[in-house]
Amino acid sequence: MHAYSFDLYWSMRSPYCYLALDRLLDIYRKYLVEINLRVIYPIAIRDPDFFRVRASKHYRPYLLMDTLRIAEYHNIPFRRPVPDPVVQNLETSEIAEQQPYIYSLTRLAAVAAEKGKGLEFLDQVARLLWDGETDNWNEGEHLSGAIERAGLDAQDLMRIIRDEPERIDARIEENQRLQAEAGHGGVPLMVFNNEAFFGQDRIDLLLWRLQQHGLRERTM
Repeated sequence: MHAYSFDLYWSMRSPYCYLALDRLLDIYRKYLVEINLRVIYPIAIRDPDFFRVRASKHYRPYLLMDTLRIAEYHNIPFRRPVPDPVVQNLETSEIAEQQPYIYSLTRLAAVAAEKGKGLEFLDQVARLLWDGETDNWNEGEHLSGAIERAGLDAQDLMRIIRDEPERIDARIEENQRLQAEAGHGGVPLMVFNNEAFFGQDRIDLLLWRLQQHGLRERTM
């Protein structure tokens, strides 16, 4: 059992989450720390008017430029998923009523976290979506293969999200409530000792704070 842990709030649609993945996994593998994955629905699902009404006109162009820059800086393979996990008209910012991908993806991640394999799930499934190696990740055996590589039973996870969507959504809603209590609504959000660290550019600060509290490297 590890003496140190932090919560990680994550959206399966967030490019910034994916761009934080390797550095978070490095911390997990190098240090005696547990990372508690708390998956949430993306802002487009929680607040469908966000992009159309509340977001600045500069929000999306800057995000597209910035994520490409971060990927280049850290040498991370990166391309937006095909298809997008959230069905959205990018011209009008309107969110479609029918969402065939994001609910199942988020529920699968939540169940993986319940089974103690949340990081392993992200290590495989987030890369499947974002690293640019796979078109049409939603077709064929792409997704189930990634789940299996994470050490999980894909058929079992699919059965659980089919049979227990209300229970899983209650867990996701609880994560969203806890995120709000932590003091931020964005992702990736790391929370250690009731202190929030928002954004992939705050991982070094998080590690610094953990080390201040005595975090040690693994010996094996």
